[in-house]
Amino acid sequence: MSDRYDVVVIGAGIVGLATARALAAQLDGVALAVIEKEAEPATHQTGHNSGVLHTGIYYTPGSLRAQLCVSGHRAMADFCRSEGLPFRDGGKIIVATTPEQIPRLEELQRRGTLNGVRGLRRLDGDELREREPHARGLAALDVPEAASLDFAAVARHIAAGLPGHVRTGAPLEAVEVAERVRVHAGGWSCEARLVVNCGGLHSDRVARLAGAAPEVRIVPFRGEYYRLRDEAASLVRSLIYPVPDPTFPFLGVHFTRRVDGTVEVGPNAVLALGREHYRDGRPNLADIAEMLRFGGFWRLIGRHWRAGSAELWRSRIRAAYARSARALVPEVTGSDLLPGGAGVRAQAVGGDGRLVDDFVIQESPGFVHVLNAPSPAATASLAIGDHIADLVVRRLDS
Repeated sequence: MSDRYDVVVIGAGIVGLATARALAAQLDGVALAVIEKEAEPATHQTGHNSGVLHTGIYYTPGSLRAQLCVSGHRAMADFCRSEGLPFRDGGKIIVATTPEQIPRLEELQRRGTLNGVRGLRRLDGDELREREPHARGLAALDVPEAASLDFAAVARHIAAGLPGHVRTGAPLEAVEVAERVRVHAGGWSCEARLVVNCGGLHSDRVARLAGAAPEVRIVPFRGEYYRLRDEAASLVRSLIYPVPDPTFPFLGVHFTRRVDGTVEVGPNAVLALGREHYRDGRPNLADIAEMLRFGGFWRLIGRHWRAGSAELWRSRIRAAYARSARALVPEVTGSDLLPGGAGVRAQAVGGDGRLVDDFVIQESPGFVHVLNAPSPAATASLAIGDHIADLVVRRLDS
């Protein structure tokens, strides 16, 4: 006879673990399990991001992404401080380097203010140099609430607080949806009243396996990082960002002083040849074939081929990467960039080829699916977990 649970969470990234934590807090005595295909939690997106605690300045006011980022930012900062987890204050600046970027900088300040981001302040060129002596620009926006932390450490800490609930090395094999949901994973089977799909890079596949018909597909983008050599790290005090391109939902190459004191440069955003295609990984032919069969992928290419080509060029040519970095900090040279890590971002794409710009949570019989949770999902994870737990409690009570 298989094990029986009230709720099973698929995926032990930070969103899945935060959801399990919220469920344990809201449902006294809940029978709960988290299943993870890898040997340990936080193996993919959670363990490969830049470690920035975002504030909510970029996102459309009123969107789920904006609401959960702002509340999640404050919850995560409080959690790290109370639990003694690595955390570095310091804020960030967003730098306009051309006259055309100044109206976009003003729009970011307007959005941030509407979203409830605190302490935003415009800087002129002199104030920018006072804040970051080696940065250059016409104007900047000071975002003092931004910070750095280690999201993988947070995820491991949450997992440690869920003793007996996290089962690793259990890749999902099949589900059967009836009065209860039967889950088969890694040669182990269980039953649940409800399953929460936090499958990240594979979330749309899990949804289809459960009989749902998600309107989006995951298209993976690899973000590649460099690290400033120690002698150049003093060029950056905190976090230095460009004004993002409004037509492309990635933030551009930026500088991040991480919790360990090192300075990271990046990431770019290159189409990945597989959902787990890291910098030195092999392309996944099955993943590529699936992308090529998706009409939304071809419409995406049609919309963004120029930006995509520029990202690929920057990926291949270190001097081009360095030029992007020098737009913000002119003293950086190609020799200052040491190879760093890489991550793969799960970006949902609609059938029309549009990059989905909000969190997407969909319900189906026996399931709650998190189908789009790109950045700032790690920042927002505790709030996302509470939001999903509310949905689950309502479903279980109905």
